[in-house]
Amino acid sequence: MGKKSAQRHEGHDAVQFQIRVLLLGVLVLVCFGLLIWRFSVLQISRHAFYSTQADSNRIGIAPVMPSRGLIVDRNGVVLAHNYTAFTLELRPDRVGDVDQTIAELGKLVEIGPKDIKRFKQLLSESKSFETLPLKLRLTDEEIAKVAAQVYRLPGVEIKARSFREYPYKALTAHVIGYIGRLSEKDQQVLEETGKLVNYRGTTHIGKLGLEQKYEDDLHGVTGYEEVETDAAGRAIRVLRRTPPIAGNNIQLSLDIKLQQYADELFGDRRGALVAIEPATGGVLAFVSKPGFDPNPFVDGIDAQSWKELNESIYRPLNNRALRGMYPPGSTFKPFMAMAALEMGYRRPGDAIADPGFFSLPGSSHRFRDDKAGGHGSVDMYKSIAASCDTYYYRLAYDMGIEAIDRFMPKFGFGQKTGIDLPGEVEGILPSPAWKQKRFSGARFRDEHRKWYVGDVVSIGIGQGYNSYTPLQLAYATSVLANDGVAFKPHIAWHVTDVRTGKVSTVEPTPIARHDFKPENLAVVKQGMRGVLMPGGTAFGISGGLEYAMAGKTGTAQVITIKQGEKYNASRIHELHRDHSWFIAFAPADQPKIAMAVLVENGGFGATAAAPIARKLTDFYLLGKRAEVPAPTAAAKPGSKPAAPEQPASQEGDHD
Repeated sequence: MGKKSAQRHEGHDAVQFQIRVLLLGVLVLVCFGLLIWRFSVLQISRHAFYSTQADSNRIGIAPVMPSRGLIVDRNGVVLAHNYTAFTLELRPDRVGDVDQTIAELGKLVEIGPKDIKRFKQLLSESKSFETLPLKLRLTDEEIAKVAAQVYRLPGVEIKARSFREYPYKALTAHVIGYIGRLSEKDQQVLEETGKLVNYRGTTHIGKLGLEQKYEDDLHGVTGYEEVETDAAGRAIRVLRRTPPIAGNNIQLSLDIKLQQYADELFGDRRGALVAIEPATGGVLAFVSKPGFDPNPFVDGIDAQSWKELNESIYRPLNNRALRGMYPPGSTFKPFMAMAALEMGYRRPGDAIADPGFFSLPGSSHRFRDDKAGGHGSVDMYKSIAASCDTYYYRLAYDMGIEAIDRFMPKFGFGQKTGIDLPGEVEGILPSPAWKQKRFSGARFRDEHRKWYVGDVVSIGIGQGYNSYTPLQLAYATSVLANDGVAFKPHIAWHVTDVRTGKVSTVEPTPIARHDFKPENLAVVKQGMRGVLMPGGTAFGISGGLEYAMAGKTGTAQVITIKQGEKYNASRIHELHRDHSWFIAFAPADQPKIAMAVLVENGGFGATAAAPIARKLTDFYLLGKRAEVPAPTAAAKPGSKPAAPEQPASQEGDHD
C-alpha cells in the first residue's frame, strides 16, 4: 500500500509539474505575442509618427526672412533700402540664466542699458523659440571676441540680419514712413487677416507712410530651412531649404530732387508743400516741415529722443501736409468764384463798389477789407487778382452756406482725397449740420449750435470755420487746372514683381469729371493769372517769368483781431502769427504742375509762400535753380524759426 501510495503521489506531482510547465509555456507565448504585437505597432502602424518624433529631436525648422522691397523715386533714386549686418542674439529656451549670460557677454562686448532694455521688451513679447537680438551691428572685432567664446555660452548666436535704412532721413520721413518691431497688436491683426504664418521669423513691419500702406507688396514671402542639430541644439547642417521671395520694389511719382529743393526753399521755416501733376494725379513733391529722422525708429527709439520729438512745440512728428488743418485764407476765393459763376450768383462783369468793409443789413459790425478805403470798383477778375475781401463777404452772404456746402465738395473740400498714405484727415467744410454735430456736447449751449448769418460771411474769404489740409488745397488746385477732371492723388507709380519682373502701373483714372462751363473756367483762370500781373497780389514774384503762371495768395488768420484793432506781428507770439499760403499751376494753358504752399506763421502769402512756389516751378519746368541762402538753424525740435519779414501792422485778410 505504501508503495502504491507513493507511486500515486509521484504521478500527481508529475501531472502538476506538466500543468505548470504548460501554463508557463502559455504565459511565455502570450508575452512573446504581446511583444510581437507591440513591435508591429511601433514598427509598422505608428512608424511614421515615431519617425517624425525622432527627426524632430534632431531637425529644426528655421524661418528665413525675405528681403524687403526697395522704394525708389520716379528717376530710380533709392529712398529706402536694406543692408546686412551681424547681430548678437540669444535663444531664451537654451539659455540657463539670461541675466548671467548677458553679464558674461558684457565682458566681451559693450552692451548698454538701451540694448538690455530692448532685449527684455522683446523677451516679454516673444511667444516663440526664435533667437532675439541683444546687440545690433557688431564690428569685426566684436564678432571675433564672441565667436571665440560661444562654445561655453549655450543659446548664444551670431546671426546676419537685414536692416532697413532711409538715406534721406527727415526729407522723406512723412512720405516713406518707417518700419518698426512687430508688436502684439500687429501680430493680432496679422493673425486675424490670415497673414501671421508669412511673418514667422520677421521682426519688423511697416508702421507709417508708404511702408505701412504697401506692407503686403514690400514684405515678400518667408522661406524655411530644415536644419540638423546636435544634442546641444547647435546647427550642424542644412538638410533642405525653401528660399524666401523678396518683396516687390515700388517706384514713386515723387521727384527727390524737387523734394530736396523745396526743403531748401523753406529753410528753417515750418510748413508744408504738395505738388501734383494735374493730368495724372501723381504727387511730385510732398513736404512737411520740420521732419524727423525715421532711422532710430527701426530698432526702437530711446526714451529721451522720443520725448524731445513728442513734446516739441513745433510738432515734427505731425504730417502737416496730410493731417495739418488750416484756414485757407484767400486761396479759397477762386473756388468761391467758380461756385458763383456755375450756380448763377455772379456774372464776370458784375461789379461792386468796395468801401473797405462789409456790414450785414441792420448791423453796425464791419467785416474789414484787406485794403483800408477799399479797392474801388471790383469785378470778378479784380476780386481774384487784387484779392478783394469785400467782394467775397458779399458773395458768401448772397449764396448762403447751403449753396457753398453743395458746390465745394467738387474740389474735394471737406473730404479725403484718397491719397495712398494712411492717416489722412477730412478737413472741415462748415455747414449748419456740421455745426450741430461739432457743438453737440453738454458743455455747449443752444446758441453755440445755431448757424448765424454772420457765420457764412467769413467763409467767403477762407476764414471762419473753414479748415483744410495743404494736400486738399493742392488737389483742389489740380482739379481747377485740369478743367474739372479730378484724378486721385497717388505717390506710388510702379510696383515691380521681383519674381516675374512684371511691372504694375498705377494708371491715372479720373475719379470725377465736373462739367464746368469753359467760359467760367477761363474767367477764374484769367483772374489767377492776374495775380502775377501788375496790380496782382503776387506781381512781385513775376520778374523774368518764362511761362504763364496762375496763382492765388492767401494770408490766414490764426487768432481773431478785435473790431477796430490793428494787427501787429511783433506784438504777437510767433505761433499766433498769420499763415502764409500760395496755390498755383503752370503753364497756365497746359498745366504740368499744380501746388499748394503753406508757411506756418509766415505772414503775407506774397512774401513767404509765393516765392517758394515760383522758384520750385522754375526748377521743375526749366531746370533753373536759384541760390538759396543757408538756413540760420536746422528745422528740428527745439530750433526757433526765424520771424517772418512783415510790415509792422496789417488789418483784415492781407495777401
